[in-house]
Amino acid sequence: MDITTIVGVVIGFVLIFGGITVGADGIDPGKLLNFVDVASIVIVLGGTISAVVASYPLPVLKQIPKHLKIMMDGKKFDPMEYIEILVELAQFARKNGLLALEERAKDLEDPFFRQGIMLIVDATDPDRVRDMLNNDLDYLSERHDEGAGMYEKAAALAPAFGMVGTLIGLVNMLKGMDMDSGGSSKIGEDMSVALITTFYGVILANLIFSPIAKKLRIRNNEEYLCKQIIIEGVLSIQSGENPKFLKEKLTSFLAQQHRESPFGDDGGQETEKKGKKKKGK
Repeated sequence: MDITTIVGVVIGFVLIFGGITVGADGIDPGKLLNFVDVASIVIVLGGTISAVVASYPLPVLKQIPKHLKIMMDGKKFDPMEYIEILVELAQFARKNGLLALEERAKDLEDPFFRQGIMLIVDATDPDRVRDMLNNDLDYLSERHDEGAGMYEKAAALAPAFGMVGTLIGLVNMLKGMDMDSGGSSKIGEDMSVALITTFYGVILANLIFSPIAKKLRIRNNEEYLCKQIIIEGVLSIQSGENPKFLKEKLTSFLAQQHRESPFGDDGGQETEKKGKKKKGK
């Protein structure tokens, strides 16, 4: 389970509440009540949700629970795990032939991975295999981009509806100033709505919607990388590439700090020391 989003949001709210309640005279929790306004919540939250619903079709909106689940899951796509499986399949194919991979493909949980293996089992042309898998990868990326874009849209809308609330509060305040003394007593209440709506909009945008969108894009990048590795690995298996060279080739997709050293955990330092000792002799 990935709790970084929850931890970050909780810390953010704690610091904000701390900034509100802590003053020169110490901590005053009663100040929090100054920032509770039902009208402002309705304007900002209700307006943002309504605009998002109006902007996206029902199939995309129905994915929201799935998005939240993906955001909370731990790292699901491990590139090294896929590389190890591909190397194992390459060794198996060199020993038993490509047709023997059909049974192994049934054990693969990833439908994209399974499809790639079945394509080479069916002796599909390599260029066609690459085109088909790349097309699937492009559609996958588009779907994920649409999902993350929905939360980025919400992050842009929340401050905008905060400004709407500000305008409403200012209009009511100015109207009240033209009335008798009874009406002018509501100036403070109207001004609070004007300011608090902007506060709510900024909080929703930067502490709720933006982190969700960013986490979804990170998950998309992880999955996209693994799918790229699968495509190159499947095509290499089809061409009969040496499993050892295949692993080196696929590992090149990873950042340097995530690659396994070919010399073991010492990164070749021990081997280098031994070589120097032999030269000294």
